[in-house]
Amino acid sequence: MNIEIFGDLEEKIRNIVSVYDELKKKNYELEERVNNKDLELQEAYEKIRGLKEERETIRAKVDSLLGLLQDIHIAQ
Repeated sequence: MNIEIFGDLEEKIRNIVSVYDELKKKNYELEERVNNKDLELQEAYEKIRGLKEERETIRAKVDSLLGLLQDIHIAQ
């Protein structure tokens, strides 16, 4: 009877270790996904920043061209 108790205990411990290993693997996979998403997010922020700078440059050029057109209209 005592040996059966140890057998049951051993089985439970093996199950716990197995679940622990699965959770550890899943946690690693989730950490990798988070890291990948962080990189994607950083790339998106950099692209948005570049697009904002480009938009401001274009806006400045358009304003300059509109100013030239107004000067032409006023001169006539």
